Amino acid sequence: MDITALFSLSYGLYIVGAMDGNRPVGCTINTCFQVTSTNPLLAISLNKNNYTLEAIRRNKRFSLSVVAEDTDNMIIATFGFMSSRDNDKYADFGHTTLEGAPLVNGTFCSRLVLDAEQFIDCETHCIVVARLVDTRKEEGKPMTYEYYHRVVKGKAPKNAPTFVEEKPQEKTSAPIAKRKYVCDLCGYVVETDNDLPADYKCPLCGADRSHFVEE
Repeated sequence: MDITALFSLSYGLYIVGAMDGNRPVGCTINTCFQVTSTNPLLAISLNKNNYTLEAIRRNKRFSLSVVAEDTDNMIIATFGFMSSRDNDKYADFGHTTLEGAPLVNGTFCSRLVLDAEQFIDCETHCIVVARLVDTRKEEGKPMTYEYYHRVVKGKAPKNAPTFVEEKPQEKTSAPIAKRKYVCDLCGYVVETDNDLPADYKCPLCGADRSHFVEE
């Protein structure tokens, strides 16, 4: 079975925000759809390992920020490749609140506030069905997941439903000339003959040299 056939399904990008007591937490997701039009219900998919899901189970209220094509890539990477369990994802961006739900500062198409009503177990993931509480319309063109991969050159984090583990390359007898560095925030890979410069910044998410790990 060719799993890449699923890549033709349409997705967007969203930042989920929730409160863990007095602390804002959040994550990047790519699955959200409207279920009903009257007194709207929406559904999102979260990996069971996401700390944000734990916060939503406790507090029920959460926000959904619709990522735009000009949203800061560093926001997408920080919320997608770090865990709120031991990181303050809002530290570099700041946040406001809407109806008690945290909104990371930045350029987004719109903001939604929802209250979780159902949690549906789907093996590795959980579908959260939630009632729309409030909205705030902003500016920008929604970023599709296809745009994120094709233009931004982003990768799916391991907790995403679309994550596909890369197969290891077959070893050859040819000498490996280049050194490979991987950004631990967004997964961007750099190959170079020499050490990575101290002032190097990730062209995808903007992370500095300290976030690059040599493989």
